[in-house]
Amino acid sequence: MSIVVFDPDKVDDVDFQDRMRHPLAEDPSNGMWLSDTEPAAVDALKLRQERLARLRAWLKASGYGGVILFDPYNQRYATGTRNMFGYFLRNSTRYIFIPAEGPITLFDYPQSYHVSTGLETIDEARPSKLVWSSVSAKDEATADPFAAEIADLMRRKAPGATKIGMDRCTHLQALALEAQGLEVKDCQGEILAVRAVKTPEEIKCLQISMAGAEAAVAAVREAIRPGVSENELFAIMYGEVIRQGGEFIETRLLTTGQRTNPWFNEASGRRVRPGELVALDTDTIGCYGYYSDFSRTFRCGPGRPTDYQKMLYRMSHDQVQHNIELIRPGIAFCEIADRAWKIPQRFVDQRYTSVMHGVGMHGETPFIAHAMDFETYGREGHLVPGMVVSVESYIGEKGGREGVKLEEEVLVTETGGALISRFPFEDELLGQG
Repeated sequence: MSIVVFDPDKVDDVDFQDRMRHPLAEDPSNGMWLSDTEPAAVDALKLRQERLARLRAWLKASGYGGVILFDPYNQRYATGTRNMFGYFLRNSTRYIFIPAEGPITLFDYPQSYHVSTGLETIDEARPSKLVWSSVSAKDEATADPFAAEIADLMRRKAPGATKIGMDRCTHLQALALEAQGLEVKDCQGEILAVRAVKTPEEIKCLQISMAGAEAAVAAVREAIRPGVSENELFAIMYGEVIRQGGEFIETRLLTTGQRTNPWFNEASGRRVRPGELVALDTDTIGCYGYYSDFSRTFRCGPGRPTDYQKMLYRMSHDQVQHNIELIRPGIAFCEIADRAWKIPQRFVDQRYTSVMHGVGMHGETPFIAHAMDFETYGREGHLVPGMVVSVESYIGEKGGREGVKLEEEVLVTETGGALISRFPFEDELLGQG
C-alpha cells in the first residue's frame, strides 16, 4: 500500500475549494440548502409553498398590503429560512417583508445572506437597517431609515395599500412607519391563528420530530439511577435531541424527588435518591424546527413505588386519558373546559394552567383553560381537523412530597384525536407491574 504524503510546496495540485463543497451543493432541488433540517419523507418545497400560501391568503382576506416578520418562528413558517435562531429570538434585527403578492425581501445580518437566498421563497436580500442599533444606542436614529425603506417597498409592491402587519417590534419602528403614512397593526395573534391548522407536510414534520424527542426521553429513562443529578439527566436529553436532528429545548423542566412539587422548578445539581420520582417535560424545538411536547414521570429504583406515588400517577393518567377522549372536530373550547376531568379539591391549587394547548413550531394557539380559569385565560373557539394539541396534567398537592407530570400530543382528525406521542406509561406506577 502506498502512502500519500502532503507536500506544502505542491498545493496547486489539490483543488481544496471543490473538496470543501458538498457534491450536491449546487442543486437546490436536493434539499441540501438547509442540510438536514427538512426530512426526506417530507416534500420540502410543498411544505414551504403551502405555508406561504396560507399566510398570503390571510393577508389578502384581511386587507393587508404586506407584513413585516421579526419573530424567527414566523419567518421560518413563511419562508423556511432560519439564521442564528436563538440570537434573533432576543435581537429583533432580522426581518422579512412579505407583500400580499410578489417578491419577498429579506433584511438580514451582514455577510449572512447566503444562508437564506438559496430558497425560492427569498427573492432579494438586503442588509438590515436595525443590526446593532440597540447596542450602539442608535434605535431612534435607525427607525426612520427602516420605515422609509419599508414604505418604499409597500408603494412598489402593494400599490394603494396602507395597512401593514408587524408581529414584533419596538414602538419606535411602529411610530416611524405611521409617520410614513402606513396603518400599522399588531398581527401576531392573527398569524398564530393562520398557523393553528397544519398542512399534511407539517403533520409529517411533527411526527418525525416526536420520534426524536421520544428517543431523548428513552435515553433519560435508561440513565436514571441513584446519585445521578438532574443536570446530568437534562444533558443526556439535550444531547440526544441534538443527535436526532433537533435544535433546542425551550425549558429546563426536569426535576426529582421533592423538587417535582410544585411543578415548574428547573433542572439543578440535585442528585436523585432511590425510590424518588423523576418528572420531565420535553418542550423541544425538535427535528426540522417542529415542536415536540409530551411529559412523563419515572421512578428511580430499586424497590417498588409507594401507594401515594401510584395514586398520583393514576390520577394524572386518568386526567390525560379523559381529556383526550373529549377531542373531536367542532367541539367548543368552553365545552372542553366544562367537560374536562374534575380535579380533586386537594390538587386544585397546583393544577396545570391549561387543559390542552396548541402545538406547531412551538406551543401555539389554542390555549384551552380549565373552567375555573376560563374567564381569565381562555377564549372562545372550536377544534378543527389539522390542529395539534398537547393534553396536560400535573397532580401534586400543596405541601406534598412529590408530584406527577404527564402529557400527550394529539392530532385533531375528522373523527376525533390521533396520538402523535407514543412513549409508554409506567406500568409499575399505574399499579399494573
